[in-house]
Amino acid sequence: MSSEERFTDEPPRPASDPNYPPPPGPLTNEDRQWAMIAHLSALVGGFIGPLIVWMLKKDESRFVDDQGKEALNFQLNMAIAAAILTAIAFATCGFGAVLFAPWGIYVLVMTIIAGMQANKGERYRYPATWRIIP
Repeated sequence: MSSEERFTDEPPRPASDPNYPPPPGPLTNEDRQWAMIAHLSALVGGFIGPLIVWMLKKDESRFVDDQGKEALNFQLNMAIAAAILTAIAFATCGFGAVLFAPWGIYVLVMTIIAGMQANKGERYRYPATWRIIP
């Protein structure tokens, strides 16, 4: 399956109708790389990395816009989870801090998987993520 077939949100359009804009072109290497960077930048900068990539590139590529929002939503969800885990750790006099280990592994693994899928040109959706930014 080619990369332009992988990222399609829209129903088929009648070719003869002038009210429809032309379909998006095929994904370029640059589109795929920026989408991957949107995901992987979170490993360095938390939700700030995907936010910066998304804000810079959202108007240039629909794929980067989509994947940037997805990465940003996931990182915001993980920031909320970290705040909850911090409260649990304080409430349990530090014993709840052991929950940060599985949380950190989950964030690392899911971010890398998303970056790899985006680099292939495939639209990735993080599981169980509240999409704050639609």
